[in-house]
Amino acid sequence: MVLEWTNKDCPFVKKHYESGNMQKLQKEAGDDVVWLTVLSSAEGKQGYLTGEEANAQIADTGAAPTAFLLDADGTIGKAYDAKTTPHMFVIDKDGVLRYAGAIDSDSSPSQSAIATSTNYVTAALDALRAGQDIEMTQTQPYGCGVKY
Repeated sequence: MVLEWTNKDCPFVKKHYESGNMQKLQKEAGDDVVWLTVLSSAEGKQGYLTGEEANAQIADTGAAPTAFLLDADGTIGKAYDAKTTPHMFVIDKDGVLRYAGAIDSDSSPSQSAIATSTNYVTAALDALRAGQDIEMTQTQPYGCGVKY
């Protein structure tokens, strides 16, 4: 399972969605991975969406998560201690948190940085599938603060 914290107004989220990177990752994760996009922005805070607005955003961006979770009260975000958007978590089939942190190794908001960065989420999923240890199990997340 992958948990992805999001906020449509965050430049770091825009980096990955406007480039098509996040949608590509969601699709390439495969049918054996549940991908949950989580929005923990409180009502009245940056990035907040209603259910209808979230559905429109998914359609507009071509996103492909298994589900888009609205967490306006912050219950899920606080349970995982989500700090930024994006903040990424990879959980194995036994429910064990195996990776937490940044989506990749380049904290720049520039889309051009994606091509030369190491994608930690892909690396974690690949290692799990291969039955190998995950090299980077935790990194410092970057992006905009979650708007609880």
